[in-house]
Parts: sequence; C-alpha cells; structure tokens
Amino acid sequence: MRAAPTILHLDMDAFFAAAEQAAKPSLRGKPVVVGGLGPRGVVATASYEARRFGVHSAMPMGQARRLAPNAAYLVPRFSFYRSISEQVMELLGRLSPLVEPLSLDEAFVDLEVGGVADDSAGARAAGERLRADILATTGLTGSVGLAGSKMIAKIASEEAKPNGLVLIEPGTERELLGPRSVRILPGVGPATGEHLRRAGMTTVSDLAEAGEDELVRLLGRAHGASLHRMALGHDDRPVVAERDAKSVSVEDTFDVDLHDRVRIRVEVERLADRCVGRLRASGHSGRMIVLKVRRYDFSTLTRSETLRGPTDDPAVVREAVGRLLEAVDTTGGVRLLGVGVRGLADYTQEDLFAQAAGAAEETEGESPAEGASTSLSAPDAAPGGAGGAEGPGGAPEPVERHWSPGHDVRHAVYGPGWVQGSGVGRVTVRFEEPGSTAPGRVRTFAVDDPDLVAGEPLPLVG
Repeated sequence: MRAAPTILHLDMDAFFAAAEQAAKPSLRGKPVVVGGLGPRGVVATASYEARRFGVHSAMPMGQARRLAPNAAYLVPRFSFYRSISEQVMELLGRLSPLVEPLSLDEAFVDLEVGGVADDSAGARAAGERLRADILATTGLTGSVGLAGSKMIAKIASEEAKPNGLVLIEPGTERELLGPRSVRILPGVGPATGEHLRRAGMTTVSDLAEAGEDELVRLLGRAHGASLHRMALGHDDRPVVAERDAKSVSVEDTFDVDLHDRVRIRVEVERLADRCVGRLRASGHSGRMIVLKVRRYDFSTLTRSETLRGPTDDPAVVREAVGRLLEAVDTTGGVRLLGVGVRGLADYTQEDLFAQAAGAAEETEGESPAEGASTSLSAPDAAPGGAGGAEGPGGAPEPVERHWSPGHDVRHAVYGPGWVQGSGVGRVTVRFEEPGSTAPGRVRTFAVDDPDLVAGEPLPLVG
C-alpha cells in the first residue's frame, strides 16, 4: 500500500456504445446496444441511455430487445474500437512507462514511476489532465480512479462513472470497504458470494471480522488468505507494464444448431485460420491446439493435442483440430465452436511432422452458466463481404451481399454513411459523419447496388 494515491485506473465510459454514438450523430442521446444480433447473441456494451431500461453487458440480446425495443442495435466494429484504444493508450504512456492494459478500454497507470505525481494534489491534477486529453483526442469520456492500490483505484473509477474522477486517500480503505457487499472484492463472483452469504457474511466488514482462519476454512488457503487481506484494504500488487499472452483463441456461437458434420468441419477449419491469423499478428507460435465444442444441451467439451514443437502454420492447426473433431460426438447439434492455441512461444519449430506427435487430452463437463456466450460471430467481417459456393462447372454462384447494422459504407453519390438495417433484398443507409451537427439523411438501395461499397471508419475528431 502506498502513502499517496499514485495508482490510476482508467475506464472508458460505455466504450463501444459511446464510440458508435460519437460516430453517428443521429444516435447521440439515444439508447444504443452493441453486440451479436442473432437469436443467441449477447450484449457487449449498452449506452447509459439503454441501461436505464435495464440492459447490461453479457445479457442475452433477445432479453435486451424486450427491455428496450426502440434502441439502436448494432454489430461491433472491433477494428474501429481498437484504433481508438491505441490513441488512449498512447496518452497513458505519456504519463508513465508503467501502463497495464486490462482491455481495450481499461488500464492501470503508475503515476509515481512516471514522475508526474507524488501526492494527492499531483495525482488529481494528472487525472484531470488525462480526462481532458482523452476528450480532446477521441471525443469520448473516461472515468478515473486514484488510490494507493490497484483494487481501491478500480473501485474509485467505478464510483466516478460516468465521466468523473474519484480520489480515495490512503488510510481510508477499511472505512470505504466495510459496508460494501462482498461482491465488490476481486475474485468474489456469484458462486463465492452465495457461499459466503450462507456462512453469514454479506459485507466486507463481515469478512474482516471473521478472520483469516475462518475464510481459509471456507474457501481454501490461497483464496481465503487473499480475500482476508483485501477485506482489510491490503493490496500490494504492482502495476505490470506487459502481460505475457498465455493463449490465443477464437469462437463463434451459431444462430441455429449445426448438425451437418461437413459444415461443422468447415467451420472448425475457418476458425483455425482465424486463430492462426491472430497468432501471427501477436508474433507468437504455439504447441497446444485446443478445440472447444458446446453442444445443444449446453454441455461443453474441450479436446487438446500437444505438438512436438510450436507452430504458426495454418495447415498444421487445421489438421490438428480436424483430428480432435473426430473424437467429438456432434449428432445432437452444436451451438458453439472454438479453436485456440496455448503454450505460446516467439519462435516456430519447422517440423513438418509435428502435428503427428503428442497425445490428445480430453476434458468434459457441463457449463450451463456459459449458455450466454460473450463471443460474437465474425465481428470484424466487412459489411459488404460476399462469399460463394461453386456452381455447375466450377463457376462461383452469386451470393447476396450482407450488410451488418452499424457498419460503415460509402456511396458513389452520397458519400460515407452507415447501415441502419437490411432485408428483403434492400439495405437502408444513413449518410452522416462524426462532425455533423444534425442527423443525416436516409436512403434505401438494392443490396447489390454497384455504387454502394464497404467503407472505412471516419475519425471521431478532426
């Protein structure tokens, strides 16, 4: 624990939804929900306007539509969010060399190491300057928490939402935490919270008074001791500049259960290629290939195979997951597939026979709580992308182009816009730009209109 609140936690406000509202003037001040739009999609982020109706992250999209039927429902644009995140992380890097990103929109910063603050006044000034810089650079708002530890700084940023700053003076942690629910502590999820409730502990002060021995008896040595320290306000975890990646994975949830074995095999190979793409982008290779299958009854099976050496060869990964798939019974239907690579390394073992080595490992268990998966089908797919199956004579058959709600397009006459919706061979586009002061005009086109093409996101500022 530090004597000064020089650990900063930044959390961007409703990041995905706020970015969409900034890019689309017609959506500002209105409920916006970003996530998978299929029957099994889930909410990734909801704007504050949508949250007033009870919509929240990880909620099934069907439930969100019932709560807020008039909200704008958009497919995520992860490459767009990533570009904004890079701008924010650059601003954090100017404060200190010790920046610990937790996600695209969240990070810890060690202000003391950066030399920008060594007391409460300096920390507050740095936090306010950061918020102003983020707004000027991205047009978005972020909430800042300042404290003497990571745990308390994160709690402070949550209290600061939306668009605020909260500083918690070191030495006041127990007073702050005492009356709060045990769920406020890291590592206390629904199951642990219920376990503690049955033992008569509902607040953080209950945990502190119970003592370490009682918590160890209830939760085990590591978890119980750690939880008792946190209940007393103790958290000595340092800000870590870089986290070593442990795995790379991708998964898709399907709107309708897959039963066709050939289709399942095609989807698995497609996921393998996407996974290898991410693996190469991160500069890694891996030894363990993992296949995840969630069946019609929500039971989830995982199969893995360890290669002789690390690889980033898509053919090797495809062959490995193909072999793993052979050991899985999919006759009842499959609702989710995933492919991952573990045991990462920064080099590749050039062994053409590596895929034949290693024994397959198998774990099987039911995961009903994971039914509302937060994975999104093909989140970075271009809205105007088209594929095609081969027709007679090997010539590709034309396939109707698919336009995803919220994605960017450009028209030869009307310029840049975004997809409001599509169906029955038509696509509706609103033509507006981030700098527009009023909602843009709406036009409807045939989905195969040659003047309409997928576009690139426009900058939110400038």
